[in-house]
Amino acid sequence: MRARAPWIARARTLTAMDFETYRAESRDRWERAAAGWTATREAMQQSAAPVTMWMIDAIDPQPGQTVLELAAGLGDTGLMAAELVGPGGSVILTDGAEAMVQAAKENAARLGATNVEARAMEAEWIDLATASVDGALCRWGYMLLADPEAALRETRRVLRPDGRLALAAWDARERNPWNDVLAGILDARGLAPRSTPGTPGPFAFALDGLIADLLGAAGFGEIEVGAVDFAFRASDLDAWWEHMLLTSPTLGGAVKGLSPKDHYELRDAFDAGYVQYVGEDGTLTIPARTLVAAATA
Repeated sequence: MRARAPWIARARTLTAMDFETYRAESRDRWERAAAGWTATREAMQQSAAPVTMWMIDAIDPQPGQTVLELAAGLGDTGLMAAELVGPGGSVILTDGAEAMVQAAKENAARLGATNVEARAMEAEWIDLATASVDGALCRWGYMLLADPEAALRETRRVLRPDGRLALAAWDARERNPWNDVLAGILDARGLAPRSTPGTPGPFAFALDGLIADLLGAAGFGEIEVGAVDFAFRASDLDAWWEHMLLTSPTLGGAVKGLSPKDHYELRDAFDAGYVQYVGEDGTLTIPARTLVAAATA
């Protein structure tokens, strides 16, 4: 159980007030980020398609079933499941940020998905009956929660016996240059908050064995952990800069406080960092690697 040590140590030092402060700040960040994620939805979905397909295959939605997506954001993973459960089944999209829930509703309406409900809900206390869903999805959500162990226990509670969970969580930062380059630039300028081992963040689940340990501790069985390699793409460096500005609350917040001179210097460093991923035609292909896991309730 050594992989779980960071979370255990953290639980001993953080108070309920710390948890609530983090949750409030996190909700605020995602409320502000919803518009940017909506604007970049199509590009994100194209890039993340291999991850989405792995997760959908892992829970194998069947006609008539009910599927829950947690920390759903725009709900695209759940909306793919909605096509498979058919008119006799349903999908519940949930997120803690009201702006994301509204964006998910609009996304579902745009696609004509009539068997989808979007609700504001925290993953750590799921407002659904015990054993009420057949499958659960969470793409890049659990590792950002104040108490992912509680969220996984709640997920298992609402799953029917033999119900399936599929999740994705980023592998180590150095295996994800789409983020690592920017993080290094911001770190060097003191523009990014320092992360503490065992605290929420994009790479909090990257520690070897942690995901399997967390799933086992929550009572899941038939645990499978793997990885999916894919790539983010952009038409040029300007497009990638705009994408990151819209989707990264850290970069967006940092830029707002910069003088024109510092802003230009940051952009120059950004271009220099990502130029290695520019092809002969000027387009960017930036490697990404996510861990994926599936388990049975």
